[in-house]
Amino acid sequence: MTDEQMDNAPDATDGIDHPERELLRVARIGRAQGMRGEVTVQVFTDEPEWRFEPGSVLWSEDGGTEYVVESSRTFKKRWIIKLEGCDDRDASEALNGTMLYGEADDPEDMLEADEWYPKDLIGLEARLAEGNGLGLPAGSPDAEPIGKVVDVIDGPAQDLLKIRLTHPVTTGTGKDGEPVVEKTALVPFVAELVPEIDPEGGFLTIDPPGGLIPGL
Repeated sequence: MTDEQMDNAPDATDGIDHPERELLRVARIGRAQGMRGEVTVQVFTDEPEWRFEPGSVLWSEDGGTEYVVESSRTFKKRWIIKLEGCDDRDASEALNGTMLYGEADDPEDMLEADEWYPKDLIGLEARLAEGNGLGLPAGSPDAEPIGKVVDVIDGPAQDLLKIRLTHPVTTGTGKDGEPVVEKTALVPFVAELVPEIDPEGGFLTIDPPGGLIPGL
């Protein structure tokens, strides 16, 4: 982007009172595509159709610079977008590596739709659900949890919760004669297996089938 384009770009220091926003990483701009200002993007959102809809607003990480999507399309499973004010190859090449952020959804709307951001899940205790299929006692604030959610992994069919087990489990012996110790478990993030999520209580519940979680 040229100096003139940067000067014309909306900025948090332009004298306008910008409300504080909660921003989430949406994409990273990659190579220029063609000569008319289009760029490829590496996508970090589950909602690219919405995030890259013409007229959608994206921001820099600090919220200071605003980018408006002029057009978007897909080609061979890649997203290609054009931002307003980015009209030639020089401008698009200058944006290479830029991280784009979008405004977070309204928490009440997400709760009603039973949708969650990874940041809402990471750090929650994982407890056994009431009436679980294993026939084991349900978890409680006074009982040790199965473990803690340490990551949310984007799987091919659905997201996976990575649970760090409270008690690592030895599951066998390796070729070197050393014990094989499982310290984590991956749980598909679907309602059948994760029936309750309580961020305020600091936990979620799991109803796992046998063999999914080592030691259960």
